[in-house]
Amino acid sequence: MGFDGLRIALVGPLPPPAGGMANQTRQLAELLSSEGARVELVQTNAPYRPAWAGRMRGLRALFRLVPYLVRLWTSFGRADVAHVMANSGWSWHLFAAPAIWVARLRGVPVVVNYRGGEAESFLERSANAVSRTMARADALVVPSGFLAGIFDRFGMTSRIVPNIIDAARFRPADAARVRGHHIVIARNLESIYGIDVALRAFARVRGRVPEAWLSIAGSGPQADALRDLTNALALADVVRFTGRLDRDEMAALYRSADVSLNPSHVDNMPNSVLESMACGVPVVSTRVGGVPFIVEDGRTGLLVPPGDDEAMANAIVDVLTDPALHQSLSVAGIDEVRRYEWPQVRAQWLSVYRSVCKEAAPVAVSGARGK
Repeated sequence: MGFDGLRIALVGPLPPPAGGMANQTRQLAELLSSEGARVELVQTNAPYRPAWAGRMRGLRALFRLVPYLVRLWTSFGRADVAHVMANSGWSWHLFAAPAIWVARLRGVPVVVNYRGGEAESFLERSANAVSRTMARADALVVPSGFLAGIFDRFGMTSRIVPNIIDAARFRPADAARVRGHHIVIARNLESIYGIDVALRAFARVRGRVPEAWLSIAGSGPQADALRDLTNALALADVVRFTGRLDRDEMAALYRSADVSLNPSHVDNMPNSVLESMACGVPVVSTRVGGVPFIVEDGRTGLLVPPGDDEAMANAIVDVLTDPALHQSLSVAGIDEVRRYEWPQVRAQWLSVYRSVCKEAAPVAVSGARGK
């Protein structure tokens, strides 16, 4: 069995807005299609029909859920395997769980590809419900050892298949580029991503590297508050809020950067970290969630405690002012992310699909349990 002619119903969000899961869904669909698979996308964030339904809080979920269930039913009826992108919280209950049950009713093998960085807190609240649904799935796939360990503690066995990096798009800058003092953050403007801590760290950096400037690529509910903080810290002239960027714009931004900063309080396997490394940009990240599974402190990046703006600033200054450290992190990062490129990940997904299509046996669930 190969990909050629394999009918895959791929369930997940698509850009816009761009985000880790949406970008991975789109990229996987493109790569599988290029291998000859027949991919049918079932979009979980499809536009509301009619458009005015999106303004009706409380009812708009119904306008999205009903056509979503219909699409699941019809798409799964044409599929050899269902691949469901899953996240924590309401996203699980509204989109992933219904897809798993519909797949079971349709008799199609289902692969659950779970990606939520807040998996532990979610499972502490909802492990019993999640395990009952997962008993109807044929495989649970996660992108990191971090998530595999969490699910194992709650009695659910998983396989690890990492995120995919588009090496053709996310590549190092031309060797002739002159290094500068440009810092980049590519995260949504939400409290869990610690942009406020990063701004305070950047204020410290400016005291030691006056030429430094910062680009923040993303959007979200904290936009106004973060701009207010930027003004309060007297950084408005050296901080640029770009808004959301498409894939090519984001790749160009990385190539213009000298440091990529990931200040998250909660994380799994952030694409922004992998994409930065693929572009040869040294990463300074908080030591949270799955990040230590993809960044080796001192070799492929620098890790600091979450919420510690002083430690974050010190790490950034080290990278900006030490050419040898910058070079070693850049080279090691490029080498590390090769295992996330499609030629390496391709065989892993083929193995997953082959196993569920041959066996179609439910994933092992020994019953939910706490830590």
